Amino acid sequence: MSRPTLLSVIELGGYPDFRPLYEKAGYNVLTETRMRKAMATIRKKTPRVIVAEFNFQSDFRDRTSSLESMMSVVERLPDTKVVVFYEKEYAHQFERLLNVCSFHRTFTFPIPEEELLACVQALL
Repeated sequence: MSRPTLLSVIELGGYPDFRPLYEKAGYNVLTETRMRKAMATIRKKTPRVIVAEFNFQSDFRDRTSSLESMMSVVERLPDTKVVVFYEKEYAHQFERLLNVCSFHRTFTFPIPEEELLACVQALL
């Protein structure tokens, strides 16, 4: 039996590599570092879970971040769940995104590894 796919979108990073945690949970892990490539991967592979960062980008005129663009692709995939990491300092901007997008779970940095593991295991 093949393992479900988890797509990890790491644009900025600066936190631990959670690949071993995702693999321990039972996933085949794909990693992308650019949102355009991530969106292409989502279309081709239809991951069960996507773990991505919210990176507020003030230079966007009509969006808060590239995460919003990704969600326009994911909304057509009802079985794909999205988990988002964000910085507390950007909570106000992230709230704007929460008004238009639905995420399975959100975590602020630092990421509690045991909670993240339980979260992705529950989505198997």
